[in-house]
Amino acid sequence: MPELRTALWRAVTARDERAAGQVVFGALDSGLSSEEVLLDVIVPVQVRVGTEWAAGRISVAQEHAATAIHDRVIAAMAHRDAAGPGAAAGTAGTVTVACVDGEWHALPARILAEVLRGRGYEVDFLGAQVPTPHLVAHMHRTAPDVLALSSSLPTRLPAAHTAITAVQALGIPVLAGGAAFGADGRHARLLGADAWAPDARAAADLLGRGVPRPRPDTAHPPVDGLPHLTDQEYTLIVRGKARLVRNTLAGLDARLPAMRAYTDTQRERTAEDVAHVVDFLSAALYADDARLFTEFLDWTADILEARGVPATVLRPTLVVLADEVKDFPRALRLLERGRAVLDARPSRPTTPGPGITV
Repeated sequence: MPELRTALWRAVTARDERAAGQVVFGALDSGLSSEEVLLDVIVPVQVRVGTEWAAGRISVAQEHAATAIHDRVIAAMAHRDAAGPGAAAGTAGTVTVACVDGEWHALPARILAEVLRGRGYEVDFLGAQVPTPHLVAHMHRTAPDVLALSSSLPTRLPAAHTAITAVQALGIPVLAGGAAFGADGRHARLLGADAWAPDARAAADLLGRGVPRPRPDTAHPPVDGLPHLTDQEYTLIVRGKARLVRNTLAGLDARLPAMRAYTDTQRERTAEDVAHVVDFLSAALYADDARLFTEFLDWTADILEARGVPATVLRPTLVVLADEVKDFPRALRLLERGRAVLDARPSRPTTPGPGITV
């Protein structure tokens, strides 16, 4: 399979959808199953796409193009499988696959949907960014055996919690998956999901063993199991996000004279970066998990350094933001942990380019 992965990598990075299709369908014609092609060829290549983007070796546009090619090739595979022999649809059960409200990364969910179809499930794939009220109404009408809920972004954990709780109230179990729930599933357990799986193959295996249906009369309210939320720090920071971003930018202006020469585009990008910091701080407060915040900062520092920007530019943002949340002890502890992580990073030579943000 390394040869297949190499060939597919060359095709998607060259934006050659025809060549990508030839690789995939050639693999199927050679005897590989759809599941093997999906999980052992396409998924590793897509992971490499993300890794190469993070390292600054391919652009955002190249990453989007490669992802779009994979999505269309997977759709073509599904049409081919539907016309050929295989497990009868629905014989294994019914599963709805959806992304959390606000989650736009739909490819992992799409891959799971196709793996489950290949194993004989009747799959209702709802795609990206499904608003929770509409998801719940759909579950009420269709009553699947299981909801497979996907999210890549930890900032969507509060929305995931609402969806999990509401769907369980209908007596439908929820299988959670995706990077948002933690590499070990800790956030899925925290939010009360009935099951968690680290990848599509594990999810299909788990569903094959069966996921118990929750009892509607034991469904828990959104803050059940999250007593830390009673301090209202999460709620107050979310509600005050616009003010926090605005005041943090003003504080950075005062501390960093170079910012005064920023173009409108640079200031807009800086505001976006500060907003991301606030979003991940909020998510860490919701989950009461410092790792969620520090891992985001460490990842962001890697991204910056790969683009020639010193990771130290993040520190002033945390310092100024701490002044803005001085009355919130949990938030202050998270920011202190974040500064410690940044300070502990080894110094790396960089060549800053235009448009540096903080």
